Amino acid sequence: MVQKQSTVRVAVVQASSVLFDLKASTEKAVSIIKEAGEKGANIVVFPEAFIPAYPRGMSFGTSIGSRAPEGRKDWLKYLENSVPVPSETTQVLGEAARKAGVYLIIGVIERDNARSRGTVYCTVLFFGPDGSLLGKHRKLKPTAAERIVWGEGDGSTLAVFDTPFGKIGALICWENYMPLARAAMYEKGVEIFITPTADSRDLWQSTIRHIAAEGRCFVLSSNQYVTKDMYPTDLACYHELESSPEVMCRGGSAIVGPLGDYIIEPVYDKAEILFANLDLREISTSQFDFDVVGHYSRPDVFQLIVNEEKKENVKWVKY
Repeated sequence: MVQKQSTVRVAVVQASSVLFDLKASTEKAVSIIKEAGEKGANIVVFPEAFIPAYPRGMSFGTSIGSRAPEGRKDWLKYLENSVPVPSETTQVLGEAARKAGVYLIIGVIERDNARSRGTVYCTVLFFGPDGSLLGKHRKLKPTAAERIVWGEGDGSTLAVFDTPFGKIGALICWENYMPLARAAMYEKGVEIFITPTADSRDLWQSTIRHIAAEGRCFVLSSNQYVTKDMYPTDLACYHELESSPEVMCRGGSAIVGPLGDYIIEPVYDKAEILFANLDLREISTSQFDFDVVGHYSRPDVFQLIVNEEKKENVKWVKY
């Protein structure tokens, strides 16, 4: 049984990747983790796809029915800078979490270490304050053109982790528009809901506030602040960015309480670490009039079936 604490200090990171650079993005993450730990954070959250990049504005030379050779070159760069799990990179991140004494939740582009093939996943990694890799969540459904570069996760990584600061879990960006995915997380008892994102629209703020009020949980939403001049100019398809705005992603990271009110309002147009001290007892008081998996549920009318089996192309059977 995990000994529960009544308060927790969280740090939500709004920063850019060093785009398409595994080593430099990891080094930047380590530096930020150190700073957050020195400022008393117990939990540190990074944006979606922080290592090595959320490739906003790029199509990798694709159109329906064709793929350009230049796009394949950029894809190879993206693949080679992705994160095998486990790997030296995860060891470095785990060691940074251990030194800072924090739970670390960070968005990476994951290369399947078991297969070492040409599929990568938009993944969130969870590290404990002892440096251990607790587990991961792979994005179940990449959105629109994200499907060009990312594979789909399955129910086996729909995970919630028990900590002294409550149960922590994550859905990535527009997975949070999947009501059944949210329902599964609530049933697992998520209390600190991590929503790393690349969505900087005003509408996203309505989303995270709704999730907090619906799930009666704290929501930590982390996004990047990215400008066009941060992209490496040696990309073979760099011309795809010519018509992009100077500010590619304006941020909007925020922290929301379990009644849907802001604890830290969204931050735009700059890099920043958002800190907040959370009183975890507010979760219980918020559930007085609404508990989505308790007294406000109707399992006699509605039920959800969740398949948590890891999906494999081949099943080997010994007779």
